[in-house]
Amino acid sequence: MKPLIGGAMLLAFTTLATAATPAPLQDLDATVERVRARFDVPGIAVAVVKDGKVVLEQGWGVREQGRPEPVQADTLFAIASNTKAFTALSLNLLAEEGKLKMDDKVVDHLPSFRMSDSFVTQQMTLRDLLSHRSGLGLGAGDLLFWPTTGYSNAEVVERLGKVPLKGGFRERYAYDNILYAVAQQVIEKVSGKSYQDFLQQRIFDKVGMAGTRYNADHLRPGDNAAVGHAKFDFKDLRTVAPLTWQNNAGAGGIYSSVHDMARWMQVQLAQGTLADGSALFTAKSQQQMWQMITPQVVAEPAVAELAPARPNFAGYAEGWSLSDFRGRKLVWHTGGWPGMVSRVTLVPGENLGVVVLTNQEVGAAFNAITLSVLDAYLGGDRHDWVDAYGKAVDKSRDKADAAWAKHQAARTAQSTPSLALERYAGRYRDRWYGDMHITGNGKALRLRFDKTAQLVGTLEHWQHDTFIVRWDDRSLNADAFVNFSLDPDGKVREVRMQAISELTDFSFDFQDLLFVPQE
Repeated sequence: MKPLIGGAMLLAFTTLATAATPAPLQDLDATVERVRARFDVPGIAVAVVKDGKVVLEQGWGVREQGRPEPVQADTLFAIASNTKAFTALSLNLLAEEGKLKMDDKVVDHLPSFRMSDSFVTQQMTLRDLLSHRSGLGLGAGDLLFWPTTGYSNAEVVERLGKVPLKGGFRERYAYDNILYAVAQQVIEKVSGKSYQDFLQQRIFDKVGMAGTRYNADHLRPGDNAAVGHAKFDFKDLRTVAPLTWQNNAGAGGIYSSVHDMARWMQVQLAQGTLADGSALFTAKSQQQMWQMITPQVVAEPAVAELAPARPNFAGYAEGWSLSDFRGRKLVWHTGGWPGMVSRVTLVPGENLGVVVLTNQEVGAAFNAITLSVLDAYLGGDRHDWVDAYGKAVDKSRDKADAAWAKHQAARTAQSTPSLALERYAGRYRDRWYGDMHITGNGKALRLRFDKTAQLVGTLEHWQHDTFIVRWDDRSLNADAFVNFSLDPDGKVREVRMQAISELTDFSFDFQDLLFVPQE
């Protein structure tokens, strides 16, 4: 990519929102409407930048089902883990100022920082915080902030020291969110600013992201904000309340619009150069943020129709994913949030960027739109990505149904609990999460996570000493097996959990919990 500099940049950073739809995107309306119908998405917004210009920023559908307010270019959505690129840039901005180095040890800036292994604690660098190679398991520790908890950012980072490692340090890729909570603390300590103020003053204001908000708590009266939607019990589409990650904003807090994200993509594709020709960050920093750190296994496509999307390589950099598509390098990321999912994709060699924001939870929607736009600009045969991702969604549901049927077939339905129900009741503690309470009245048991208001539900007997917790909030789609292990005297020794459905979000990391009774 040839960088645009000086006066050329002033001309290139323009918005063509009122111009006619560009020729490569003439089919986009039809594609988006097919996506909305196929995946049951109330509202979608898309922006495309090409050669420094915003060639399209548009909304389709509605902000909330059953209401008339349309999705527009300035409609705000939770961008979730697309926030991670902003956190990575924040650390690199401080590195440019000489206030830190990306290969500094975390303990040099946060002496109280702890992992569950002392060697990892001492060797973890700032770059490691961003690159998913710590040895933590997939989504480890997410229950400290997903769903919303009462823990502070400081408490989340403190409890990280008790979250178990599942692999070797720098051994393999495993996506996490919790280390971005640590990155947030580093930014605040080194800069002397709150992370909210740092983002606003050092990035949002300079890029021109006037409508972007720090997180759901900072949405303002009159903001044109979308409402999230989920399939309750995996079937009935309803609205969900906003999630907030005040305690881990560095991993996924930001609300933004395609209008503002288009400006973010322009600056990224211009190697850090702002619309006025000044530099937000250096080309050297961008090279570092886009350099692969952690390789990823390239999986076989879920269905044959997705074979054209299979990359030759995949990996993770600093807050960005890296792969290729039709021979071009992609720099991209996705975001998943209760009720909203999104994707930002850059094709540096073509000076092309695409952002897709949605108010439903199906990633197939943003993938189908993104790859359709890439097809339009990269040439070659057009592929029916809506059909391909539709078949992949169908297959994943069939697989989950088959797994549930297997559980049912293995169940001894006539079995009864070993203990009277009230003997399962009590207060239980996990080392990293905290307390869970089980209460009973002789007829039913109720389970409540102490720090998570949404994790309250009823236990129903499954078999032997295993129950299923059915959460009161049916939007979670995270019902779980709850297994009680007894000691030789017939007392509960420990409680373990695991999500029932393979479709449950990985952030419900119940499998990492080990609850023990508290007297």
